[in-house]
Amino acid sequence: MQLSVFKNGKVALVALFILITISHTYAQEKPAVEKSQFKINVLLPGFVYEHGLSDKNTLYSELSLGYGYTSNSFGKTWTFYPYINEQFRHYYNLEKRTEKGRVTSHNSGGFVAMAALYNFKSIYTNDNFLPKNASITVAPVWGFQRTYKGNFNLDLNMGVGYNFDKNDSELAVVLNFTLGWVIGE
Repeated sequence: MQLSVFKNGKVALVALFILITISHTYAQEKPAVEKSQFKINVLLPGFVYEHGLSDKNTLYSELSLGYGYTSNSFGKTWTFYPYINEQFRHYYNLEKRTEKGRVTSHNSGGFVAMAALYNFKSIYTNDNFLPKNASITVAPVWGFQRTYKGNFNLDLNMGVGYNFDKNDSELAVVLNFTLGWVIGE
């Protein structure tokens, strides 16, 4: 009788070991944002660094060249200006993307963020038409980022915020669309 208990105990231990091994084999790693990621933008020439703060949160820092077109009763003009875009991003759907077999590498996912954009004085504009003022915009935004084969990256985010410059303050639409490449892995 002692032999069958020992035998059943061995079977139970082997079964437990197999069960633990199988569960670890099929368990998926919890998806997380990259610890650090560099990107080059080509649509709006510039550079981006995104630093992972936790599994789902990043600090996004962009230095780029922006442009705009405006018209009023005085005429039409283009403006070109460097800007800094800082965002605290929260990626909310990484687990769902993983469950569906979609890519989450290079922070491919949807996010909500608090953005602060600083537009430097315009490099080129008609001063009689539009003064060269620097401004800052603060806005909550929603967006998504995808990285495809060859590290080709697309990032789109938009929202409504408040814009301040030395003469005025007003509601402003925020739209940021970048195309470029992730540098590195």
